[in-house]
Amino acid sequence: MSTHARLYYENNAAAMKPVRTEMPGLIKAFGDFHRQVMKPDALTVMEKELMALAIGLAMRCENCIYAHVQAAIRAGATRQQILEAAEVAVLMQGGPTYTYLPRVTEALDALAEPAPA
Repeated sequence: MSTHARLYYENNAAAMKPVRTEMPGLIKAFGDFHRQVMKPDALTVMEKELMALAIGLAMRCENCIYAHVQAAIRAGATRQQILEAAEVAVLMQGGPTYTYLPRVTEALDALAEPAPA
């Protein structure tokens, strides 16, 4: 089944290619900043990714939701931990964030199933 999440995971790298080509300085600077902030320190990478997910969800940024669900899973987060981070986002941001919860479950489901052939 095709979902917004599946389309993001299949197409985002290609969609970003022109940006990487035309704006290499920005891409490098943002990448360096991202690596500096998201490295393990007093908080684990997983904790930081769950925070980033909750903020992306509260801001209603679909690409952020998809990217940080994937990164949180890669950092070891469970489905339950991701859903609890989403609950915190709803607590803090309310109804508009609640309406984006399907994007979280779409992302989890898309990442749990094999990519279509």
